[in-house]
Amino acid sequence: MSEPTLTVLVLLGLAALAAGFVDAVVGGGGLIQLPALLIGLPGATPVQVLATNKVASICGTSAAAATYYRRVRPDPRTFGPLMVCALVGSFAGALVASQIPREAFEPIVLVVLVVLGAYVVLQPEVGEKTLLRFAGRQHLAAAMAVGAVIGFYDGALGPGTGSFLVFALVGLLGYDFLEASAKARLANWATNLGALLLFIPTGAVLWQVGLVMGVCNLAGGYLGARTAVEKGAKFVRVFFIVVVSAFIVRIGGDVFGVW
Repeated sequence: MSEPTLTVLVLLGLAALAAGFVDAVVGGGGLIQLPALLIGLPGATPVQVLATNKVASICGTSAAAATYYRRVRPDPRTFGPLMVCALVGSFAGALVASQIPREAFEPIVLVVLVVLGAYVVLQPEVGEKTLLRFAGRQHLAAAMAVGAVIGFYDGALGPGTGSFLVFALVGLLGYDFLEASAKARLANWATNLGALLLFIPTGAVLWQVGLVMGVCNLAGGYLGARTAVEKGAKFVRVFFIVVVSAFIVRIGGDVFGVW
């Protein structure tokens, strides 16, 4: 494929900045970044788009994860196994990334987004504070299952991964939104790394685009994480509802042929 123009790189950088901010607060930045890459790089293969997206995303999740870790101090007994399973699941998902059409995922993602968005809206007390639903080995097993399943999805396709992680940690494990966002960023960093361990050796990454977007995504991730920590769980909950609603409209338009 031909080299992208300066205008395309600037627009992709702006998309990455917005994606990094959204991803750091509630996840789902890939639903901004991936479509931008598909539009901006029409000559790229699907695997090249996925691989380049991961390079940009890992920059943002690195900044966000470090900020959350310093300020929230999540429990490593949970996020450690969560990250390991997320990395393994993502690597496995990346193995089949080129064989799974995007069209097969979008209707499923749309249904899941509608369900989780409705749940959060109809249960206003969910995510207000941490009320763990499991203890000991059950808690660890649930966290590992969340990491493996959502990690596989992220390696195979990716859009909405951060939002799914936040919701699973809030709805299934019982964390508040801020604590869930902190752990989700750490797990999302691991899923990005897991996919890149496969994509980089195969030469799928478009490095010029990936690094430009990575710098912008990093800036967005840092700003998003600082904002979430300063505003607290209530802000993250409201932001989560707004972002999920926007994603429902966007993916719904694709599924039903509106766009």
